[in-house]
Parts: sequence; C-alpha cells; structure tokens
Amino acid sequence: MNQVMGQHVRHNRRRGRATGSRTKVAEYGLLTAGAFLVALAFNLFLNPNGIATGGVSGISTIVEAVFGVRPALTQWALNVPLFLAGVRILGGQFGFKTLYGTLVLPLFVLLTDSLPPLTRDPLLAAVFGGVGVGIGLGLVFKARASTGGTDVAAQILHRFTRWSLGLCILLIDGLVVLTAGVVFGPEGALHALVGLFVTGKTIDLVQMGLGYAKMGLIISRREEAIRQAILHELDRGVTRIHAVGGYSGHERPLLLCVVHWREVAKLKELVARIDPEAFVIVTEVHEVLGEGFQALAGFKR
Repeated sequence: MNQVMGQHVRHNRRRGRATGSRTKVAEYGLLTAGAFLVALAFNLFLNPNGIATGGVSGISTIVEAVFGVRPALTQWALNVPLFLAGVRILGGQFGFKTLYGTLVLPLFVLLTDSLPPLTRDPLLAAVFGGVGVGIGLGLVFKARASTGGTDVAAQILHRFTRWSLGLCILLIDGLVVLTAGVVFGPEGALHALVGLFVTGKTIDLVQMGLGYAKMGLIISRREEAIRQAILHELDRGVTRIHAVGGYSGHERPLLLCVVHWREVAKLKELVARIDPEAFVIVTEVHEVLGEGFQALAGFKR
C-alpha cells in the first residue's frame, strides 16, 4: 500500500514539474513575441516619426534626434543599470524574466532598425505604433514579466517617496513627453500623448479580452419563471442572489446570468415576455471561465 502511494506521489511530482516546464516555455514565448512586436512598432512607426511615448524607448528616440546615438544602444545603456539598481534597492523581486526582457527588447530594436517606416504621417504612426506597443506589452504582461526600463525607475521612486506607483509612472512618462515637446515641438508631444493613450487601451484589450460576453442582472416579481426560462430556453446557468430593496426594505431575489453577446437580445426578449416590468441591467464581461465558457474567447453552442 505504501509503495503504491509512493509511486502515485512521485508520478504527481513528475507531472507537476512537466506542467511547470511547459508553463515557463509558454511564458518565455509570450515574452519574446511581445518584445519583438514592441521593437517592430518602435522602428516601423514611432521612432522614424519622432514620437517619444514615454519610457526608455521614448528617451532613446530623443537621444537619437539630439546626439545621433542608435536607440538600441541607449536602451541597453539605461535598462541594464536600472535593472541592477532595482535588484540592489528593491531586492530579489526582479527575476530572470525581467533581465531577459531588459536585454532582448533592445536586441530586437537593433535587429529591426533598418526596416523602412510604414508611414510618415505622425498621427497614423502614433495610432498604429501605440497599437503595436500595446499588443506587445500586453503579451509581456500575460507572461508575468517586464521589459524593465522606467517601470523599474518608477518602483524605485515609489520606494523613496511613497507616492503611488501609478503617479510615479505618470511623472516619468510625462517628463519624457515634455522633453519630446521641446525637441520635436508641441505637435510631437501631442502625438506622443495619442500613442500613450492608444497603448494603454490596447494593453487593457489584450489583458482582458474583447468583451465577448455580457452579464445580466434581473430583478422581477416573477423571478422563478424567468429563472426556468434562462435555464431551459437559453441553456445558460443562472444564480439567484438574495437582495434587499434600498427603499422598501423588502427582500427582492436578484438573478445573475452570463450569456454570449449574440444571446443578449434573446435574453431581453425572454424577460420582457415573462415580466414587462422587470428591472434589467446588462453589462460587459471581459473574461469568463467555467462551465459553458472556455478559457479564451469560446462559448457553449
């Protein structure tokens, strides 16, 4: 018996190590792909049009315009000391993945800096460059990694000032954009702000998904009939939550269900048919995991 249990434990350990190895390979794959996309967006859109959207990449664009130094060299010259300072000041929270991202992003920038720009329109460059950087960084963040740079500088500033991390990042990126305004003119700063905005929205999109599902919250006196209809007509799960009316103080059951966006119209029609006076809230859901929904953008047909 003990021998069988020991074999079972060893098997589970081997399976756990294999799963962990596959996860690490996937994370490094995402990190590499993300860094490559950021480098492409930088060289195809942002840098040729003098758009410095913050961070070390933005600083490298300014340095190239003023001193003629290749951006990859500036990025290495800033990223490596910042990483070492982060390890010394903040401790061992910066793992090998951060070091890898710190080194590989400038390498991809160097390897792709001879590619011709896809546009000379600075607004188009800000938009599509922001999208490219956002997708790339979104993949990097999905790998639970970082490309270093001013993210590390912001954490160091946060450690000494106790300001919020978001404020520290905003201050550093804002200083880069202001410098870009001095070097490239006011329009250069405005285009950089456009790129920053697009990058932020794209990162959110990559992180949270396309919002393929909707969540319905329903309050009705005929909640049992609506619950049965959702279960059997829509073939969707539904949760009954005990709620209390804020004005009346009476208990009002609240129904919660998640449906694909194509099923929203059918859900509303179903509720209106059973109880035209029902109170219905429909809101977007970015990610759904569990029965009836897959981990990515699938859904139960």
